[in-house]
Amino acid sequence: MKFLRYFVIAFAALLVWQGVIWVFHFPPFILPSPFSVFNSLVTHCLLIAQNAWPTVLEALLGLLFGGLAGIWAALCLSYFRWARSWFLPLLITSQALPIFAIAPLLVIWFGYGIASKIVVTMLMIFFPVASAFYDGLRRTPSEWLDLGQVMGASRLRSLWKIRIPSALPALGSGLRVAATFAPMGAVIGEWVGSSRGLGFLMLNANARMQIDLMFAVLFVLIVLTLILYFTVDKFLRKMIFWSSHA
Repeated sequence: MKFLRYFVIAFAALLVWQGVIWVFHFPPFILPSPFSVFNSLVTHCLLIAQNAWPTVLEALLGLLFGGLAGIWAALCLSYFRWARSWFLPLLITSQALPIFAIAPLLVIWFGYGIASKIVVTMLMIFFPVASAFYDGLRRTPSEWLDLGQVMGASRLRSLWKIRIPSALPALGSGLRVAATFAPMGAVIGEWVGSSRGLGFLMLNANARMQIDLMFAVLFVLIVLTLILYFTVDKFLRKMIFWSSHA
């Protein structure tokens, strides 16, 4: 039933897309038809697949390292009181920097290879993970913490046995958001400087006015994002099985 609902939504979106073209008479170099995009997807499937692999690898590694960095930052902010005064304002201020503004610097610092794309992805997903997990750690029920103190649990043991399990659903929410940001971060890094990847292929297609190919790459990017999101979601539901909010 769920797949039928998804099929109906996709079919309705395609009908609206084609209807807009019929009503406004958009030329193919402005808005290609769904059929031309599908034809381009089939024609250039090998080229798209070759460039999809680097983007997938960058997104996965960025999600892994960015998620670990966000978890570590949230734990430090929660456990060390002095860290909240010194580093929490820096964590919030870091989000005021547009990623497009610092991405060229990251390419200069880390090169045109995979490292700069991973760093861009990490920066995009670090704050959602750190913020969600830290908020979950702060919202641990006070009666649970009081019970831990009565039973003689140390701060470290309370963090490990009480606060972290209580905050895992919030961490799951942050990781789901990060899963949707990861492919986007990889593509942004490829836009700034790269010789391969879906972002590189999109720029080339746009420069050559191959708008149907650019839309085909966008479609592949959407599919990859959905696959990554639902994979992370399924994994989290199995890992945090005791919570209905996981």
